[in-house]
Amino acid sequence: MAEIEVNWSRTDLIDEAAEVVEHRTKKQKEKLEDTSGVVIEEFKENRVKVTKVTVDKKGQEEIGKKEGTYITLSVPTLYVDDENGFEQLEKSFVKYLDEIHKDVVLDKDSKVLVIGLGNKTITPDAVGPFAIDAMQAENTENPSDHFIMYAPGVTGQTGFETSDFIHALVQKINPALVLVIDALATRGSERLCKTIQITDTGIHPGSGVGNQRAEVSKEVFGVPVTAIGIPTVVDATVIIADAVEKVFRSIAARVQEKGKPSSKLSVSSWTPDTDARLDMNVIKPIFGEWSTWSSNDRLQLFQEVLNSNPERLIVTPKEVDVWITKYSLLVSDALFKWMKKKVK
Repeated sequence: MAEIEVNWSRTDLIDEAAEVVEHRTKKQKEKLEDTSGVVIEEFKENRVKVTKVTVDKKGQEEIGKKEGTYITLSVPTLYVDDENGFEQLEKSFVKYLDEIHKDVVLDKDSKVLVIGLGNKTITPDAVGPFAIDAMQAENTENPSDHFIMYAPGVTGQTGFETSDFIHALVQKINPALVLVIDALATRGSERLCKTIQITDTGIHPGSGVGNQRAEVSKEVFGVPVTAIGIPTVVDATVIIADAVEKVFRSIAARVQEKGKPSSKLSVSSWTPDTDARLDMNVIKPIFGEWSTWSSNDRLQLFQEVLNSNPERLIVTPKEVDVWITKYSLLVSDALFKWMKKKVK
């Protein structure tokens, strides 16, 4: 049996691929940003951080991500009961759905096939099927002739490739567009359930957790395919690396602030500013050389050491059931609003 090579970097987010580049030398980073192969735009719209990445064939070779357009919307301060944050995220989501589909023409007779990928019995993987449920409920109250919704389950349940199900539906329905909703993996714990990625490149289901299935894309089906993803899981090694980073920065901040008025005037337990520019060399005598490494270098160390453990762990927030419900409703509401705006 041939050995299967698995990429354990565990991310489906394009701007995290760009972050890998940012950890290289400044010269290499500038070279990538200057090339016509990858165009990166970053800006904020109120609380929403928007990252737009356009990749051509040359850029595909540079960062290992498929040619196309990727739009990542993130609210770093989002929490489960944050209505304002969800409202802003939904508003931006509708806006960029419209932008990424500016070349897709829909009329009153057009059909849009919406596929909810994932396993409904495993909560972190259920955002796709739950979004389909939410859309079907909305469609009962406010019927739309444009959406055709389907949750095909996963290969482990059906015994068939998800791509085959979608292909059969595309041939039967002949939609103008296919929208695929799926849970993603991230390599940054701060991204968990706080991000939506939209891309016109399609998707490889399961690729973020080392279980890659057949591609779902325009090249396979012959019609435009847009993937909508929400990161709900992260590799446990990332959690470890993030925790070590926070400990190192907290101690470095305390050492540097020691004796300053900011610490002496505090009337309660003093908390150092770990976001400030810190000289990590101050903790080198305590922890050694590795305390001055970059976050990415330490993460790579943990991955190399822990990769030999057969019990690799994937982590999800404890409130993941609430997050999934929130996002299923958000995606459903946004898609109906976008369709109403797109087809007048």
